[in-house]
Amino acid sequence: MNWDDQAATFDEQPDHGLRDPVVRAAWSARLAAWLPGPPADVFDAGCGTGSLTLLLAEQGHRPVGVDRSPEMVKRARRKLAGAGHRPEITVGDAAEPPGHFDVVLCRHLLWIFPDPAATLRGWIASLRPGGRLVLVEGRWGGAGLTAGEVAGTLRPMVREIVVEPLPDPALWGRPIDDERYAVVALP
Repeated sequence: MNWDDQAATFDEQPDHGLRDPVVRAAWSARLAAWLPGPPADVFDAGCGTGSLTLLLAEQGHRPVGVDRSPEMVKRARRKLAGAGHRPEITVGDAAEPPGHFDVVLCRHLLWIFPDPAATLRGWIASLRPGGRLVLVEGRWGGAGLTAGEVAGTLRPMVREIVVEPLPDPALWGRPIDDERYAVVALP
């Protein structure tokens, strides 16, 4: 999929643009529950148009967003600058964090990597002591990864895994009938 072609309409989905106050509040609450207290250095892997990056900055974290799509990055920079935030957002490979972080956050991206286990190992290696990996993933329309697949891949790499189902329509802007979940892993 060419994400540059998707950038212009990406935020139209309620869970992408977070324009609906109910959806935005639901994501803000989930992030606050999954992340340590601010300020934390957070790598937003595959940041897209920066909706979660913006929530992180608003919560007092120091996000660094990376996305492969120059058009998505351009929109993310504009979105955050318009809200008065200027975190680092760059074009790059989300599998290669640009430094060490307290949190690696990834939403709906792990499934696209040719070797998800290698990507997870790289993300874990980029975590500072006491850091955490926060993955928001799912299985929809034949795409994605199940919670069991992600937890099974992570289990030998981490000391603790919490899987949280995410069926709440407030997160997605509509009822869902597929598998969506978060995994918080502590190395």
